[in-house]
Amino acid sequence: MLTLLEFSAPTIDYAALAPFLIVIGAACVGVLVEAFVPKAWRHEVQTGLAVLALLGAIVTVVLQWGSADYGLIDPTGSSGSLLVDGPTQVFWLILLGFGLLGVLLFAERAAYGGATAFTSAAASIPGSRAEAEAAAARMEHAEVFPLALFSLSGMLLFVAGNDLLVLFVALEILSLPLYVLSALARHRRLGSQEAALKYFLLGAAASGIFLFGVALLFFYAGSFDLGVIATAYATETGADSLVLAGLGLMAVGLLFKVGAVPFHNWAPDVYQGAPTPVAGFMAVCTKVAAVAALLRVFYVALGGALWTWRPLFVVVAIVTMVLGAVVGIVQTDVKRLIAYSSIAHAGFVLVGVAGAFVILETSADVATGAMSVAPGVGLGSVAAVAVYLIAYGFATLGVFACVTLVQSQGREATDLASWSGLGRRHPWFGATLIVTLLSLAGIPLTAGFVGKFAVFAAAWRGGLWWLVLVAILASVVAVYIYFRVIVVLFFRDPEPGSTVELRIPGPATVVVLVLSVVGTLFIGLYPAPLTDALAKATTFLVP
Repeated sequence: MLTLLEFSAPTIDYAALAPFLIVIGAACVGVLVEAFVPKAWRHEVQTGLAVLALLGAIVTVVLQWGSADYGLIDPTGSSGSLLVDGPTQVFWLILLGFGLLGVLLFAERAAYGGATAFTSAAASIPGSRAEAEAAAARMEHAEVFPLALFSLSGMLLFVAGNDLLVLFVALEILSLPLYVLSALARHRRLGSQEAALKYFLLGAAASGIFLFGVALLFFYAGSFDLGVIATAYATETGADSLVLAGLGLMAVGLLFKVGAVPFHNWAPDVYQGAPTPVAGFMAVCTKVAAVAALLRVFYVALGGALWTWRPLFVVVAIVTMVLGAVVGIVQTDVKRLIAYSSIAHAGFVLVGVAGAFVILETSADVATGAMSVAPGVGLGSVAAVAVYLIAYGFATLGVFACVTLVQSQGREATDLASWSGLGRRHPWFGATLIVTLLSLAGIPLTAGFVGKFAVFAAAWRGGLWWLVLVAILASVVAVYIYFRVIVVLFFRDPEPGSTVELRIPGPATVVVLVLSVVGTLFIGLYPAPLTDALAKATTFLVP
């Protein structure tokens, strides 16, 4: 006799998940826009839809934050698979804010002579007659906006995932649109397609490795739930070898997205080949999402194995900082230079991740039935990493916005030597780059200094003072990268016959540049509001 399987409907708090639902809903509407809205209006409609959706999601997070104590709200989601707690809200705000700035760069037309940074006919052979005709007809791929929203929705899911399978699904949702977007550059089409193919192949391999690690941890604990895995390790109900193998494989998948050595080889080629707005979007948002997911997995599920995985992150942080700083010195292409700068910054972020020193400092929450997990005290590792990512995001998006403006014969000029004297000829451009580059270098009175001080302090409190010294030395080396650009901008004369010119930015790029500079300087001069807010809202909850 057949019996029906019992099924319990999941309890979902749609209000708590509203920011995610708004973004993915707007992405789905964007697909319909491509089907039903006339081509002449699609760009404006898609831009407005994306901007309104992201603004709405930001307002939703802020309203939820303000209605709860210490920035924490009731842990909710699909039966614990998703968790909206303090860190979730912090990283959601970061992702939505920088995602909005990235979308504004997608929408820029003035800097590209009335067209966007994206090709007019992605399916055509690069350099073919069909592509030239599409460009002459001013055809545009307005679907880049829903693709960006789909990727961003995956990042939001990645940050909130409390289940290993949810994390894997989110990883694929955020990655697949980026593979497509990387292949859509208007110029250097073959390089763009090559970058997308490299990113896809390496990303697929990293995802497979991550999934293998998920399988091993499930075999160890009998569950995909992060809290169950933590409990299984605490009660020693399994073979430690499975934990070691599982955390190692999952670390590979996450560190690939972070851009850490030795999983960094994709970054320089992809940053150089992808459309510059996409490169900026990836450099900031993908790194934020990957670091946030890494913190949740290793602090919550594998917090009890701190002394097992901490040496791994210490070694990776050292190698990443050193390689990014040293190799970045010899780069002659601006976008590759930023790529190696991003790699070095991934190492500095991992210094803060490795600085966790009080794991599973727990307290029962009778009201929610949850357990709080507080790695560190004061401005702990989670808050320190969040501060660093905010500072890095403002500076990096500002630099990429500047890159879109330097052109030669209608194409972006990314050869550093061709930038000679631009700072003297265009003081506002030089001043913007000085602020953002000094922040990336970690110079005092900029947000970059506050971020580095935060992660270094977290590692120092965790007993890793010698790692902090290595990080400081790597920072000193990396300073040369940014001062080299400043020297070219102000102290080198343009090459004879140079055709490099500076495009007048459109309103979208102006907004990105202004917010990048203002954010960098405000955090650098007055960091207390940010650090105080983050210190109260970076406690993980485990149902």
